[in-house]
Amino acid sequence: MTLGAFAYTLISTVMEQRKNQRFDLRLPFEIIDGAAKTKSKGETRNVSSCGVLFTSKAPVSIGESIEYMITLPKAPGTRSDVRLRCIGKVVRGEQAARYAATLERFEFVRQKD
Repeated sequence: MTLGAFAYTLISTVMEQRKNQRFDLRLPFEIIDGAAKTKSKGETRNVSSCGVLFTSKAPVSIGESIEYMITLPKAPGTRSDVRLRCIGKVVRGEQAARYAATLERFEFVRQKD
């Protein structure tokens, strides 16, 4: 069988392999110790229901269990911040002090006025 002068193009598509949708959100991020004292500050880069990509001013070890806070934007008409207090594990480090951590447990914390 001859294909003649026909040219065939194979179009490659990359399938998204993540299970959960990620949202590009730049929100204040803090790694805290058990007494809710800040160990390091940074910013989220993206967030999903299973994890977060963030920057940190201090180095973080891969495999380290961390507790962290994400400050959500204030809703119109509210005076206090709503924060998400999370527990997870650092699973990846990238250049420019960017890290990925799991989101294993969380609770909403409202700041007192």
